[in-house]
Parts: sequence; C-alpha cells; structure tokens
Amino acid sequence: MVMAAGMGKRMRPLTASQPKPLVRVAEKPLIDHALDKLATAGIGKVVVNVHYLADALEAHLRERKLPAVIISDEREMLLETGGGMVKAQADLPDPFFCLNADNIWLDGPRDAFHDLSGCWDPDTMDALLLLVPHARALNFRGKGDFHMDPLGRISRRRAGRIAPFIYTGIQLVSHRLLRDAPEGKFSTNILWERAIEEGRLFGAGFTGQWFEVGTPQSIAPTEEALQRG
Repeated sequence: MVMAAGMGKRMRPLTASQPKPLVRVAEKPLIDHALDKLATAGIGKVVVNVHYLADALEAHLRERKLPAVIISDEREMLLETGGGMVKAQADLPDPFFCLNADNIWLDGPRDAFHDLSGCWDPDTMDALLLLVPHARALNFRGKGDFHMDPLGRISRRRAGRIAPFIYTGIQLVSHRLLRDAPEGKFSTNILWERAIEEGRLFGAGFTGQWFEVGTPQSIAPTEEALQRG
C-alpha cells in the first residue's frame, strides 16, 4: 500500500495546486519514485489511497501499467495512516508492504523490500519497520524515532535522548496489527503502541541511503545526491 492521501502542508506552496505525491523531484513525481521501486522489486499490485486533489492523482495513476494500481478512495474523509490501512485491508495480502508516497531512497546491496522480507517472522511480528541510522538519512534534522534491542524489538525515543534510528516510512505489516482497530480516522501509532507493549513491533536496519523530502527546501539537496548516485 502506498499512502498518498495527505494534505502535504509542509510542502506548501508547491502543494497549493497539486497533491504532494505529484511534486517533482529529479524530474519525476514523488509517487513514481516509490512505484518504480515497487515494480523493480517484483510487486505487481499496489493500493493507493487518495484524498487531497484526488482527481489529479487518479488521472496520473491511470497511466501506470506496472504495478497495477487499485484506488482506495478517501475523498469523503481523510482516514490518516491507520484508518487508511483498515479501509484498504480487503485488497491487501497478508503480510503487505506499506510506504509513504513521498519516500525517496537509494538501495544498498539489497533493495528495501528484500531487507524487510529477509527479517520477517510472522510468528513473532505484527509489523516490521525499515529503520535508518542518522548517518544515512539525508536532510533529516530531528532526534530520531526508535531504539532497537539486539533482537530487533523497537521502542520509542526516550525523553531527552537522541534515538539512533529513524523510521523511513516503509514497513511490512501483518493483518494481525489491524485487529480490533478503531473506526474512522486514526494514526498507525495507536496500533504500534499496542505492538510495542506486546513485544511484537520490530525494526530492520536499512542498508542504503534514505532522503527526508518534507519541504521545498529539501528538494535541491536530494536531487544533487541522486545525481551523485
């Protein structure tokens, strides 16, 4: 699943007249960076949720042949990340990859999806998050998101601390994570917190380089890094 329904407020003014997934970076819409990576990894079907300026995004996606795109329509209500997954659940395999439409990354020795697949254990995991250390996160200026123990179980950044790992926006999710989910709109964080308490939220270290592309100012340095390869 590709999350593409957000308002893109941090990317204004570029999102005043277009949805954030259509903002171009290195001469390509953001969502096409993600979809091309999925196609290269051999993934043939993708669910994309839409809300803000949905007509423009749908028109663009109709031109895609691979992967085939199924639209999850959130025009009436933006359901946030958790609600969006629940709405699309019937069209998703178990487990399924979920990623943000504004993700850009350069793969390491293995692509991001094989990094996750190689670590996946359905008996112990409800979700497996792809995490990157600060040294391989371009444009990121935050304090990090997660700590990870030797077994790969993750916990939130502790108050007053720098967390060594940043969530890339890419995860492998079991339908078990979505059980007994709230109705309507809600954040995946609610489901993650339960999985943390149960010891079933894990992380996998990313072997490539990831780019934070959240604001107009982040586009130019991202393009320069992509040109360098």
